[in-house]
Amino acid sequence: MAARAPFADWRVLELSNGIAVSYCGKMFADAGADVVKVESEQGDSVRARSAGGPPGALFDYLAAGKRSVADDGRSEAAALLAGADIVLTDLTDGWTLDRITAHTGPAAVVVAVTPFGTTGPYVDDRVAANEFILQALCGSTAGRGWPEDEPVQAGGQLGEWLAGTFAAAVAAATARHAARSGRGEIIDVSTYEAMVIAMGGLSAMSASVLGADSLLGQRSLELPSIVPTADGLVGFCTITAQQFQDFLVLIDRADLLDDADLASFDGRVARRDEFLDMVTQWTQSRTTQEIVDLAVAFRIPVAPIATPEMLPEIDHFVERGVFVRSGAGVLQPRVPYRSEAVATKPPGRAPRLGADDGKVHWPPRSHPVGGSGNDALPLADTRVTDFTAFWAGPVATQLLGALGADVIKVEGVRRPDGMRFSAGRPPSWEQWWEWGPVFLCSNNNKRGVSVELSTEAGRGIALELIAASDLVIENFSPRVMTNFGLSWDAVRAANPRAIMVRMPAFGLDGPWRDRVGFAQTMEQATGMAWMTGHADGPPVIPRGVCDPIAGLHAAFAAVAALVVRDRDGTGMHVESTMVEAALNVAAEMLVEYSHNGIAMRRNGNRGPEANPQGVYRCRGDDDWVALAAMDDAARAGLAGLLGRPDLAANDWREQPDAIDKLISDWTVRRPPGEAVDTLRAAGVAAARVTPAPELLRDPHLHARGFWESVDHPVAGSFLCTGMPFAFLGKPRRWIRRVPPLYGQHTSEVLTGLLGRNPKDLSELRQSGTIAARPAGL
Repeated sequence: MAARAPFADWRVLELSNGIAVSYCGKMFADAGADVVKVESEQGDSVRARSAGGPPGALFDYLAAGKRSVADDGRSEAAALLAGADIVLTDLTDGWTLDRITAHTGPAAVVVAVTPFGTTGPYVDDRVAANEFILQALCGSTAGRGWPEDEPVQAGGQLGEWLAGTFAAAVAAATARHAARSGRGEIIDVSTYEAMVIAMGGLSAMSASVLGADSLLGQRSLELPSIVPTADGLVGFCTITAQQFQDFLVLIDRADLLDDADLASFDGRVARRDEFLDMVTQWTQSRTTQEIVDLAVAFRIPVAPIATPEMLPEIDHFVERGVFVRSGAGVLQPRVPYRSEAVATKPPGRAPRLGADDGKVHWPPRSHPVGGSGNDALPLADTRVTDFTAFWAGPVATQLLGALGADVIKVEGVRRPDGMRFSAGRPPSWEQWWEWGPVFLCSNNNKRGVSVELSTEAGRGIALELIAASDLVIENFSPRVMTNFGLSWDAVRAANPRAIMVRMPAFGLDGPWRDRVGFAQTMEQATGMAWMTGHADGPPVIPRGVCDPIAGLHAAFAAVAALVVRDRDGTGMHVESTMVEAALNVAAEMLVEYSHNGIAMRRNGNRGPEANPQGVYRCRGDDDWVALAAMDDAARAGLAGLLGRPDLAANDWREQPDAIDKLISDWTVRRPPGEAVDTLRAAGVAAARVTPAPELLRDPHLHARGFWESVDHPVAGSFLCTGMPFAFLGKPRRWIRRVPPLYGQHTSEVLTGLLGRNPKDLSELRQSGTIAARPAGL
């Protein structure tokens, strides 16, 4: 089969300043779309962004292969709007939804990505926020660091990249549907809500489900995580009890295997100094590579802590050809999904401002009127067999389910989804596996079946499900599906139209192919951890955002594959790796180094969009405020509050520590609410550093319908994160089916979809092929 660019005939108009919409547009450009940026006469603000050298590195990465039209009030923008299939906007440069939709066609999909969405109390109150302020609001900052230290942001503006990826996935699915139905949508994407889901929401969900028994609310760091070696830094991740026991053996402390305190995270925190001393004593006597080799042999998730200089030299990335040269010769990550049937566009050059003035001609499209299913959700005609587990894979299939797909989640009898057992109830509780907060917040809109895939009968059921499905998605280690007899060849034989999306941690080949990897491992291996933490302290992992980022990229790749199949009628195999999705959103560090030779690194709570920017202690018990002065007017307002109207522009730039001291002296005398109100009134963006459980009471999230009430047959009633977007003019309710009990829909699916009879089911239960409870519980 000849590879085809999924969106080769799609027209995407980009009206934005900043990362989120630009990255969304990049994802479409990579998949072949004609992406045109309409810019003000000053140009996209990212053009001027720099890490200290000449500007342009990040812009070149985000805008490669796009075209540029300068909007000087002529009619060109209106004509482009009339011919666009998708319009991406952050509603800057004077753009409004009314102004945009006055010109778009009936089948156009308009996607607005804004800090808080287009409605709600924070919008009404004109609350100013950059990504740093949103991190403080969403619970991310409050949970990162040790209790005695200043909370610290996740570096790299990951929330912006996350929101752009959410926008791309929903836009792709919706535009595919609009081309068939003739009816477009206006999609309201909230960066804040995306960040609540991926960067703070797990702790909030845990509090919602478990109440005072939640274990995820305290500010902390992982133990073990990033530690020094004889020649650098190495990162571990021990999610499971077995991995932690193996870690103790690894560091020659098998004598502690029966230590119940160390077996629990709280126990390790209580004995932090003792634990870190024994770990670093072992690691500092060995090189990073020696430690990595040993940990891999124990199947412990491990990675060297990547720096800008190291990234291009890591053997796995080199062997797989992960980094490519742009049209300008800058090294950057390639597109994070691959398929012999899906062509992606190599990175070209970024356009000069206005380079394509008068050159883009998009005549309006003709579309079907009142086509079949035009009121249906975008993926209502799609069925997914879901072999995913933990968080990354379930995020992908949950998004597809929210958009209407019939998702059938397959769990083993011997090895159910591991998130059922994580951070929930103790084994003394009846049906304790139904309480995992991560499972409950990432498996809505799915039917759950139990099938032991290691048996011949289980394999047969899996192949029958595949034969009845459009998409097959899995995120096992690469060897697992082959061991089950469910390789791509077997899938294709069962259903030539099936699209198999595989989500390995590191890829289906390469030196790291068979390594175990979680989100934390990706953060360590891609530079995200290097960019997070205080300037004078060690790197810190952002804490899990790589899981949703990987899932969203996989969902986008799945929709792209569906578009190719719409034309060709045949299925295909798609690889979408966790680590390459992470590299794409952490790319600034690499492209700055390649473009300018500048090795970026963590810088605490400071950032590129505001000065000053930081987290400051307030009056109260562990209360903090985040503030960001994003322009001269904000700095003047802040100077007035500090009683220092004499502060000049060079003072803000050249005396950051002295400025921090002035601000700290001001905030520490005020409770956080008063500090936030006073700062905002003076024109300074500010927010309380909000503990994640308090998000459950956030008036803005409730007013927008973000929190959805779930009535679960075991866990009871709780609030659950929905999707971070709304289709304007339609009811906002994304959770139509609550997370499945273990094996809840096995009989329904096997009889209703596969045609099995009650006798078949009885025999399957007796043989252990299907079950109502996980084996041994």
